[in-house]
Amino acid sequence: MAKIIALIKRRPDMPWADFAREWQVEHPPYVWALPRVRKYVQNLAAQNGRDWPYDGVAELWFDSVRDIALAFDSPEAQPMRDHETEFIGTLEWLLADETDVMEPQA
Repeated sequence: MAKIIALIKRRPDMPWADFAREWQVEHPPYVWALPRVRKYVQNLAAQNGRDWPYDGVAELWFDSVRDIALAFDSPEAQPMRDHETEFIGTLEWLLADETDVMEPQA
């Protein structure tokens, strides 16, 4: 499996609640429209009085790096990118290989 991890900061003019709604309610259909997405997870930053460097982290799983390229080169990717401009100020991402780390045996 290949995974994209995206670090997301909301637009500076967007209130937190509006950002959370756009990302969690309005945006998922755009992501799921991408071909070959296997799993999509959003991690919304906790609102506990701390000013985090990012407002959320998205994870998208695909079978291969080739599938990622096909998804983001597809016609379905542009509507997703267009929607992101409505609520995302900055987005940084990386490709990652996930490794399950086992608890050491006593």
